[in-house]
Order: sequence, then C-alpha cells, then structure tokens
Amino acid sequence: MVSLVACGGASSPPAEPDPEATEAAAGAPPAESGGEKAEGGGEKKEEDAASDAARQVPTTCEERDGMCLPPPAFVKRLCSGFHPDVALSLFAKGTPFTRGYLTRDTEAWNASGGSSSNDKLLFDEEVLILYRRVADTGGMVVSGAGGGYDVLRWDGTCASLMTEEVRLHVPPKPKFAPIPWKSLDQKTREAFQADEKVGKLVAERRKECKGATMGAVSAKCEKVDKQMGAALIEYVRGGGTLPAPGPLP
Repeated sequence: MVSLVACGGASSPPAEPDPEATEAAAGAPPAESGGEKAEGGGEKKEEDAASDAARQVPTTCEERDGMCLPPPAFVKRLCSGFHPDVALSLFAKGTPFTRGYLTRDTEAWNASGGSSSNDKLLFDEEVLILYRRVADTGGMVVSGAGGGYDVLRWDGTCASLMTEEVRLHVPPKPKFAPIPWKSLDQKTREAFQADEKVGKLVAERRKECKGATMGAVSAKCEKVDKQMGAALIEYVRGGGTLPAPGPLP
C-alpha cells in the first residue's frame, strides 16, 4: 500500500535570512527612550543657564568665611579680562560686597591669568574682595601658609594678595586705584560729565592735558588729572547714577 501525504500537512523549509538586512539591524544604534532625550536636553539647558548667570553682574552676594562675596563663576570671568565699567558698578554706594584695605605697598599680579595693572597696590588702597584662596598644605600645618584673596581694584583689574596684605578695617583716608577714563564705555563717560562738578573737571583736563596724561605733561595737567580722578571716585561712592554695565563676554 502506498501512503499518501496530504497537501495540507506539508510544510515548506524556512527561508534563509537576508545577510544585508541582518547586518544593518546589528549595526543600528539602540533607540533612545523619550526619558533619555529629555534628560540630555535638561542638562544642556542647565549648563546654558549657569553660563548665562556667570556673565551677569551680581547685585547680591554669597556669605563665605564671614564675608559677602560675588559668585565664584562670575569672579572667574571677571578676572579673566579687563572690565572697568563693571568695577564701578560693584564699588557703587550701597553694594553689599566686602571691601578690604592694603596693609602695605604690593606689586600687582593676577593669579587668574587676566589683566593686571602696572601700578603697585598702595598702603590703605581700597579693594573689593572677590574670592578667598585657601592654601593647599596636604593636611599638614605649615607656618605662614595662610592662603590669600583675589581682589578687584577701582581700575577694573584683579589682583592676588596674601592674607597678611589685606585687612577689613577701614582706614581714615583710603586710597583708590585711578579710574581709566579712556577705557570706560561712552555712556559711562557721558553720565560722569552730566554731573556739574565732574563735567567741569573733565573739560578742564581736556584743555590742560590736550589728550595726554603721561610723559611730558604740564604741572597743571597733572594737578587737574588728579582732581578729576578724585571727583570720579567721589561721584561713585556718593551714589552717583551710572548706566548698568552689560553682561561679561
């Protein structure tokens, strides 16, 4: 007897996989879930927000080591460049930031690598304390290793000082680094000149110095230049109005 296999019971052999399709599927990156995409986007937004905040001139401070200091991220940007208009805003009357005063004449240098002045810091010069640097002694007690401060001068440059070079006690007659008139923004200079006292001295200085303040200048030029510099400081410390500086680059 011959056995017959029913047509409906027959099964075809499995098809061989397409090599190209298999290779493409193996090389494809895993699909990101919606949560992973959202998390990555959120981190980027936080980084952008932090960077933007570091560029804004602060009006409030952070209490550290008993002092009122600007945010460290802002200080890093500030001391990487030269920003005389920002300095005037930070030194203005009513700002909360801690001031310090030099205990001796000191060479100006900037540990942050930004601009520093060629002029020495003078005994009793007023500075604004930006950052407290703590000495790294590896856990050992080292005599004289007291760290120091990064400070801002009235001329817009930063300087790095040892702890013993600055004190918080206000001297009877503080000194001030000269404000660099020609480096100020045009709007800032216009605001100064709108003041009657300052405006007269600016005009007199222009007349006597004829645009020069260094080299071979007359005694009268030197005198009025100092008078104008003192008037600028007095205007800022007295609460004179100045335009708000833009964000740091």
